[in-house]
Amino acid sequence: MRIVIIGGVAGGMSAATRLRRLLPQADIVVLERSGYVSFANCGLPYYIGGVIEDRSALLLQTPQALAKRFGLDVRVHHEVTHIDPQRRCVQARTPDGSVASVEYDALVLSPGATPVRPPIPGIERALMLRDIEDTDALARACAGAQNAVVIGGGFIGVELAENLVHAGIEVALIESAPQVMTPLDPEMAAPVHERLRERGVELRLASAVSEVRERSVVLNDGTHLAADLVVAAVGVRPDVALAHLAGLRIGERGGILVDDYGRTSDPAIYAVGDAVEKRDLEDGSAVLVPLANTANLQGRRVADVIAGRPRPVRPVQATAIIGVFGLQVATTGWSERRLRAAGRAYRAIHTHPLNHAGYYPGAITLTLKVLIDPATDLILGAQAVGEDGVDKRIDVIATAMRAGLTASELADLELAYAPQFGSAKDPVNMVGYVAENLASGLTQSIQWHELAAAQADGALLIDVRSAAEHARGAIPDALLLPVDELRERLSLVDSDDVIVQCAVGVRGHVAAMALSRPGRRVRNLDGGYRTWAAGMAAMAETDQSHPEFARLRADSWSLAASSS
Repeated sequence: MRIVIIGGVAGGMSAATRLRRLLPQADIVVLERSGYVSFANCGLPYYIGGVIEDRSALLLQTPQALAKRFGLDVRVHHEVTHIDPQRRCVQARTPDGSVASVEYDALVLSPGATPVRPPIPGIERALMLRDIEDTDALARACAGAQNAVVIGGGFIGVELAENLVHAGIEVALIESAPQVMTPLDPEMAAPVHERLRERGVELRLASAVSEVRERSVVLNDGTHLAADLVVAAVGVRPDVALAHLAGLRIGERGGILVDDYGRTSDPAIYAVGDAVEKRDLEDGSAVLVPLANTANLQGRRVADVIAGRPRPVRPVQATAIIGVFGLQVATTGWSERRLRAAGRAYRAIHTHPLNHAGYYPGAITLTLKVLIDPATDLILGAQAVGEDGVDKRIDVIATAMRAGLTASELADLELAYAPQFGSAKDPVNMVGYVAENLASGLTQSIQWHELAAAQADGALLIDVRSAAEHARGAIPDALLLPVDELRERLSLVDSDDVIVQCAVGVRGHVAAMALSRPGRRVRNLDGGYRTWAAGMAAMAETDQSHPEFARLRADSWSLAASSS
């Protein structure tokens, strides 16, 4: 049996090595158009920034090593130019310019995705970062560069901005949306913006490049930015050129259409990785999720199918994390923006817990946002931002989503605890407590973006923080009534529609329970002043003349803000 795999790296090499373990006698040929078949593509930005000093550390396997250990016939610099599904044969251009024909019994496509090059005058000067060759070109261009413009504020654009700063280059980051990293909701992206600015990145949001010149770029508002170096990180699209050659079906999102077992519309051809459409965990819709762990798993599962051990490829929830100058930013599942666009009902919870026990030195605040189906209490998505502890919280929640746990059941999880690692009530457990209270009807909450309308409708907003906290920054028209004085001054609250607000929501819960009585509606401002301030600052990002912009921004991200 001969199996031909087109494309290496995560999906292709995972399929190849799994196939060898399952089919010791099979003839396995890997055709790779670049000069490198197995490399750490997620590590490429960190080589540019000097965090990874040794280029060879990026090269995971060579054709020679793969041949020795796995008996794989790996051919680099072999670009497939034709696929004949009837004859089950592919043709590839070899390094010397000749054409080699390779027949197959099963064919696996792993071509990946191609960077988007926006149609901007002069864009040909912009460099990309997708493979080792791109990395070498970018590393050479960085030598002697004093300033750079990065076009695109997605995950790769933000990582590149950080690493170019590490390389000693002044960086401007241009993003057409009002925020970077659009899988995040606006209030969760706000601290990312602040961290980028703190570290010297000139952040241009809701902006676009209209022209790339020899030593500068021109923005759509006419601004000229110096640019010895220009990098385009606008995004990627599935590479479906080979699928077209083979006459395969393309899905509604532009990726190769495959079934749950990785089979394309041709039963002898499989496809994996960034080039294929995936199935969303929440609603089963077609999605494009270019993540390495998904490509690795798809390669493994397709190998199982070919070897007669079929297991379906899992649906995806797009769990991802990024580091931004020491800030950890993670997401899984659907965002609030996506839920609203889809017309889905949801409940949102914001918390701002410490990453570990407060009495142990070094405790710092992280922010968690969890989105929940109000009818089923199932978790629809989560986001987390902080300097430590973000990764394990998002992983626990992502696992809970996969297992079908409800948000309330997060309270019951038995998680590892020692004071330097967490708290007896872990941040994930705390989300469960809040979810349980809301699901049972014990308490009600209101979101930061709903507050103004509720106040306009006559709701009384009570700030239950201390007088000193209130003086440092307060929501307009809030009545100051510190929680420790509340029970003695209940007579001052004569409204039947009350919203309570503290720093992050904990004291607000205490106040809400104290104020509850038959006939009175009491809501706690979810995430408290901290979430409201971040949300308001995010709304003002594209209008920095907004009178509240500077104060809200400064108040919102202070990690010294109260966490109780």
